Amino acid sequence: MQTVYSADAVTAARSLQTFTYIYTSAATFWTYDYTCSLHQELTFLLRMRWTKVKGLYIVTRYTPFLLFAGHLYLNFIPNDNPNKCQTLNNICSCFSFISISCSECFFIIRTYTLWNNNKIVLGGMLTAFLAVIVSSVSILFAATVTAPFEISPIPGITGCYQSSGNVELFIPFVLLFTLELGLISLTLLRAIQSWRTANNHLYDVLLKHNIFYYACGLFFSAANVFMSLLLQYAYNAMFQDFQVIILTILATRMHLHLWHVDRQIHGSDALIHIPLSDVSSAGRWNAVTSTATLTDEQQCGRAYD
Repeated sequence: MQTVYSADAVTAARSLQTFTYIYTSAATFWTYDYTCSLHQELTFLLRMRWTKVKGLYIVTRYTPFLLFAGHLYLNFIPNDNPNKCQTLNNICSCFSFISISCSECFFIIRTYTLWNNNKIVLGGMLTAFLAVIVSSVSILFAATVTAPFEISPIPGITGCYQSSGNVELFIPFVLLFTLELGLISLTLLRAIQSWRTANNHLYDVLLKHNIFYYACGLFFSAANVFMSLLLQYAYNAMFQDFQVIILTILATRMHLHLWHVDRQIHGSDALIHIPLSDVSSAGRWNAVTSTATLTDEQQCGRAYD
């Protein structure tokens, strides 16, 4: 006799299948991006000496591999234990927070650079950043406790989901949206202040990268807020890690691009060691003579070597 499943069970199963398809597509896209940029990345890793920024780059770049490994195992390996499913999901959430935090750190440093190492600006950004991280982690794990994970009763459907009680998961994306809005406001304010006097190619690259990254962050944060509020089962989490992956790719790709632009400008093939403290020089430019402009471009490149 054929088993008849409820409409909720069928909907949940479809959401898990869709979630698996999207995550597999994201993993494929990440692998393709990594393959395409492998030559540039190897050049960067071999020619650049160890600095704090290089360490930040490595963590940002390779943490998503652990995230994909955990989620793909969760999505494809049959599991009859919801508690194990919840544990794996919590581990993957930790990897997500590490990735998004490192990506944001890149652009907090860049915004700090654009403001000429203004300590007040840095203090405000770090305070807001830490508040967002602590609040988001607290909300995430509190929601996990109040709404345990469930598995599908339909045979052949792998993965797990939170069926109810997870509406508050939209709050971390509201907080991230607010942080991104504040950071893009600082970037635009700096651009308005300096658009007549700035004559520095690397400075322009920094500015364009910041605006594009923050715009993508705002878009995905807003989309995840609406999806968390309006969708149920696995549907409401489909693009949460997708946002993490896109922002991570942008952060690392833009860093590689900036580093290679600087090498092209200076034509240097030597191993380079530039201290993180030189980041302030990116915002110091002089449009009086071409020599002064070249000097500032060299200093700007040092910030991200």
